Amino acid sequence: MDTRQRLNVRIHPTAVVSEQAIIGEGTAIWQHTQVREGARIGAHCVIGKCVYIGADLVIGDNCKIENHASLHEGAELADGVFIGPHVVLTNDKLPRAINPDGSLKSSDDWIMGHIRVEHGASLGASSVILPDVTIGRFAMVGAGSVVTRDVPAHALVVGNPARLVGYVCSTGHRLPPQEGETWRCPICGEEVSIHSRD
Repeated sequence: MDTRQRLNVRIHPTAVVSEQAIIGEGTAIWQHTQVREGARIGAHCVIGKCVYIGADLVIGDNCKIENHASLHEGAELADGVFIGPHVVLTNDKLPRAINPDGSLKSSDDWIMGHIRVEHGASLGASSVILPDVTIGRFAMVGAGSVVTRDVPAHALVVGNPARLVGYVCSTGHRLPPQEGETWRCPICGEEVSIHSRD
């Protein structure tokens, strides 16, 4: 019996999933999605339709990746990450199709960048994350934002380039500004440690 059947993995017949990919128990992969070789997807994830998951990419448990997201090689998602529709995780700061002599670039002609999305973070629809960036725990990236630098834990960033506009609790409620480094959510009561960036 196929290991994926034993693990209750659901893969739509139109999805292209490499036999060298590792798919965790209870994960669902929807139509027209591609999962490349060496990718490791955790347990109980939902991967929407027309998603691209690059080679050797790592996705933790309980992640949700919405339709048409493109997650390129060099990215790593911790547990509980939300990726909105049409989000792009890039991996090349100097993208070119050709070398200066006009020859087509190969895999040896560039340096892959890396992206780390920490536990519980959310990337809003159509946001773009540039290489060599870390998105902190429970941070929230607004829809359509372009992230060019690290985002602190619990930060809310928006715009192009994305800028810090506030902080959110782990359930996503915006925190009103407060004195000190510990802020309390007036809705859920969670206390959040705030460490702002420059």
